[in-house]
Amino acid sequence: MPAFDSLSRRIGLLAAVLGTYAASVYWRAGHSLSHYDAKAHLVVARRIFDSLTPSWEQIGAVWLPLPHVLNMLPVQIDWMYRTGASAIAISIGCFALTTASVAQLVLTITGSRTGALLAAALFALNPNVLYLQSTPMTEPLLFALSALVVLHLAQWVMSAAMRIRPAAGVTIVAACLTRYEAWPIIGAAMAIATLAKWRRGGAIADVVREIGWLAIYPALTVIFFLGLSFASTGQWFVTGGFYVPDPKLQGHLPVVWEEIRKGLVGLAGERFVSALSIALGVIALAAALRRKWSAMLVPLALLAAVALPLYAFMSGHPFRIRYEVPLILGGAAAIGTAVSLLRWLAPLVAVPLVIMIQLQTPFMSELSPMLIEAQLDRVNSAGRLTVTECLKDSYDDTTIMASMGSLAHYMQELSNVGFDLADFLHEGSGPIWQQAYYYDPTPFAGWVMVEEAAEGGDMLFRQQQARQGYLGAYDRVCSGGNVALYRRKGSAVQTGSDPSPK
Repeated sequence: MPAFDSLSRRIGLLAAVLGTYAASVYWRAGHSLSHYDAKAHLVVARRIFDSLTPSWEQIGAVWLPLPHVLNMLPVQIDWMYRTGASAIAISIGCFALTTASVAQLVLTITGSRTGALLAAALFALNPNVLYLQSTPMTEPLLFALSALVVLHLAQWVMSAAMRIRPAAGVTIVAACLTRYEAWPIIGAAMAIATLAKWRRGGAIADVVREIGWLAIYPALTVIFFLGLSFASTGQWFVTGGFYVPDPKLQGHLPVVWEEIRKGLVGLAGERFVSALSIALGVIALAAALRRKWSAMLVPLALLAAVALPLYAFMSGHPFRIRYEVPLILGGAAAIGTAVSLLRWLAPLVAVPLVIMIQLQTPFMSELSPMLIEAQLDRVNSAGRLTVTECLKDSYDDTTIMASMGSLAHYMQELSNVGFDLADFLHEGSGPIWQQAYYYDPTPFAGWVMVEEAAEGGDMLFRQQQARQGYLGAYDRVCSGGNVALYRRKGSAVQTGSDPSPK
């Protein structure tokens, strides 16, 4: 771990209290698992052991594995799995660590306590950040590990030592296995740290050699993940197949850039974005004027998270405001760093700035864009209750075929009425799924669930459309919330007994 002074530790403690309070509010309001991905992350963690074919291959390859590995044991406890409590606890801890890290980052580079407090406040008081840290989502772990990586490198730049601590490499490995945004952040941080260390007097050969050794960590981690992906899916890197391309975004850089900016404005307010724009200019000018101020460029590495939404939307991925949330962390660090240059005048700018930004992004607002986006599936969730009752009342202990890529969140919902993941045949079931999907599901599944609308319908829906009679041996028995339930013809229906599956 990097070094934290007493101020940053106190800030982290206050953030832990704030995060716990926020999580309790969203828990009581029923929002902790509103986002379908929050449920899906719990499913991926649970299925490593609870599956038709339990194995390491269940970790998957679309999402990076560390968040699911951290949760794979706690979520085997049914209550933890159904509520996400263990994953939420991890998120709160990460929120506290991130807030302490961003404060220490600014303090390390500038020595300004005001700048450190400003950066921490801009990040920790944002309602969208507070909502995400109250859920099992993976962004809080990304924030913590990315901030730690950048802090490690900032402390190296500011120190007289040439050696980079091994803990920096370990943190880089963890970040690379958490979310893809970490990859460009780490690349940018290493490049900027190299420049800053050299400009501050380090011998270029020594600096490059030290960063070169550090680069081995992310390089080997990415190679490891590509191998994991190929072993579990047959593809080195899964980039599509789970969304319908948006032609308004695909290939249109000016449109994509404007959407990203609008997303950040929606999340943090126009004043935050304006302050960030000014801060970037101020930091760039300061670093150019004085070599000793080159370290001020290091926090800007956190803004490299923009590479993910830029790539995703350019590839046609539908717009998701969640992809812009990591920019709040980078923006907070940049603004805090720039305001630090004002020295004794910094408080006169920092306090009004926090107030003005909070007026545009009210604390714990029910209208925060992240909370609104998280509830997009709420209507469908209510509609799926019809399918849940239909399945529960007639379930005969035979396997249910469903695409986890589209219905993982519904599988988690079904745990509340007694279904385990081992009851489902899904993409992680290996050769069994391949036989059922490409040839005939009849020998393997008594039931089939099909998502018929989201992203143009799931892979089973598309297979059904492409192959006439694919589900000819099944009767469509009910539907709701865009999900259709099919039962194999001639299946025996248990009567006179408890209809619950377990």
